[in-house]
Amino acid sequence: MILLDYRDKRPLYEQVVEKLEHLIVCGVLKPDSKMPSVRALAMELSINPNTIQRAYALLEQAGFLYTIVGRGNFVAPEESWQGGKQSALKEELSKAFENALSAGMDRDSIIALLDNVRQKLEEEAANDSNK
Repeated sequence: MILLDYRDKRPLYEQVVEKLEHLIVCGVLKPDSKMPSVRALAMELSINPNTIQRAYALLEQAGFLYTIVGRGNFVAPEESWQGGKQSALKEELSKAFENALSAGMDRDSIIALLDNVRQKLEEEAANDSNK
């Protein structure tokens, strides 16, 4: 389910957040499905339960999870996190666009690059659906 890279300079909790967020966005973890307990996931990944607790707390703040006291953590409905995720991506794209312009790229070459990325992703999705 989750593979951690111990050579990565980022803290483990950030890696856990990133992986779980990806699984939620991709639909692998369905809305309202129960997440593994903190202790169970910590044992599975061989890391400290505090690391998982911190990751779950960050995911809850971002709207990806919700907690029911005494029952555990659950995946939030898409409406809860989609707006925040899109806002963060827009901000990242804005910064990337500004950096590309300041590096000397013109508008047309940036748009062509984005079109190439979109086309590549569409081709990969088509190939995945054919498997």
